[in-house]
Amino acid sequence: MVPSIRTWQTPRVTVASPARRFPIELGARSRGLLRVLFGVTPENAYVDLGDELDARFGHGRLRTPVGNIASWRIEGPWLWITAIGIRRGFRDGVFTFGGTPKGGVRMDFREPVPAMRFFHVPALYVTVEDLEGLAAALTDRGIPGEDARRR
Repeated sequence: MVPSIRTWQTPRVTVASPARRFPIELGARSRGLLRVLFGVTPENAYVDLGDELDARFGHGRLRTPVGNIASWRIEGPWLWITAIGIRRGFRDGVFTFGGTPKGGVRMDFREPVPAMRFFHVPALYVTVEDLEGLAAALTDRGIPGEDARRR
């Protein structure tokens, strides 16, 4: 009888990448309006980027795996009236979590993401304080993009 040899394999452990937080910039003039209309405070206006994108803006929230992000694009500045608040484009259904008209990062999704119970969002704009930092973090995860701001 030949003794059996057991080969032990170390179980594969998936370690989640630590999430990095990017606060959404809230303009001084729009803070009060954002708090009243959308429940936005500095504590609940952010984008967490780890293995998952978790964008929160007051009562609004959108979450999706990072693998669902197809591309990014820095855009802006915009007119105040078109940039502030939780907005949804009529034609394209794109969401905005906007606290300032200075500019934002648009993230396009491979598959539309459910948001706020009723919508399926093809892309999201976020007006984070560190536009270049969010763009670099997305690039580090292999997501292509460009800086298309008007200067």
